[in-house]
Amino acid sequence: MAHPKRRVSAVRRDKRRTHYKLDAKAVSVCQTTGELHLRHRAYVVDGDLYLNGKIAVKNYAPVASAAASTDED
Repeated sequence: MAHPKRRVSAVRRDKRRTHYKLDAKAVSVCQTTGELHLRHRAYVVDGDLYLNGKIAVKNYAPVASAAASTDED
């Protein structure tokens, strides 16, 4: 395996890492419902699942919450 011949100083290492930063998520406002949502993602409004401004699933119930409610009973 390759090993560095010399130790890399903290300053040189940190200069290389200066461009690693978080970017803000792209958020949009739905023209149909007026809700904020992540772009290119489905979102729930009043129990309905929307995608691209149209209802994808009426009376949407997430699978994880449905499984959790049956486990508690």
